[in-house]
Amino acid sequence: MSIRQITIIGTGLIGGSFGLALKKSGFSGRIVGCDRAPVLEQALKIGTIDSAQTDPIEAVRGSQLILLAAPVGAIIELIGRLGPALPPDALLTDTGGTKREIMAQAAKTFGDSVGQRFLAGHPMAGKERSGVEMAAPDLFQGATWFVAPSSGQKMDEGLIGEFLVCIAKIGADIETIDVAEHDRLCGWISHLPQMLSTGLAAALVEEFGEDASLLEAGGRALREMTRISASPYGIWRDVVLTNKQNVREALLKLEQKLAHIRENLDTRGLEEEFERAHKLKKVSPGKDGGAGN
Repeated sequence: MSIRQITIIGTGLIGGSFGLALKKSGFSGRIVGCDRAPVLEQALKIGTIDSAQTDPIEAVRGSQLILLAAPVGAIIELIGRLGPALPPDALLTDTGGTKREIMAQAAKTFGDSVGQRFLAGHPMAGKERSGVEMAAPDLFQGATWFVAPSSGQKMDEGLIGEFLVCIAKIGADIETIDVAEHDRLCGWISHLPQMLSTGLAAALVEEFGEDASLLEAGGRALREMTRISASPYGIWRDVVLTNKQNVREALLKLEQKLAHIRENLDTRGLEEEFERAHKLKKVSPGKDGGAGN
């Protein structure tokens, strides 16, 4: 295997879990972590990385694979910053929740060689709370890991092929998807649910106050619908900013559907909406991606 060293920039929940998952799957190479000093200290303590470096330029030295596990805005900045410092035979990949602007930056940075040097990725896994303390080696088990190849990119050769083998070994299901379709799909299946959970939780606080015993009285349904409202704004800010149009369209269509339900609470129309909703293919047990963005 030519991947002897991997650098993970951003050793929080996703990056930390990736390191733990790699080790559990049998990866015997060296894993370098890059983050703020206190985060790296914790990452070393739990064993997700083998060495730590706060400077991204220094952290990527000697690595064949670099994973950017940071907020989308930081990923975009890092691609531009690291691109000139990377050797031509290193592969850069990411975990960002949107792909259009990330791919645009990669194309700008690497030009005609983008297909050999960058692979856009997005694991649909997470938890409602972030931080390396929440990292788990089984986080990606059964989760979809989207990859959005650039035009003509060969997915089964060289470092890209090896990286995808690593992804399969940690238990993720690899799905290839077009960049635009990724952002539209995630606008519906990931970003919209987050906005819905956030809006519902905020409305409950406004209506009943911060200390009302809502979850206990509301039971499992309310707990599940508001669970990811605890997700950090710092992560979702960049996701929404880089996918505004898709999120807006999804929110508008949901608003229209809710308005239709509101206007048909005492008509056959409500029953029809229930019947339509029952046709949705339900998520399989064990496929819950938490707060994957």
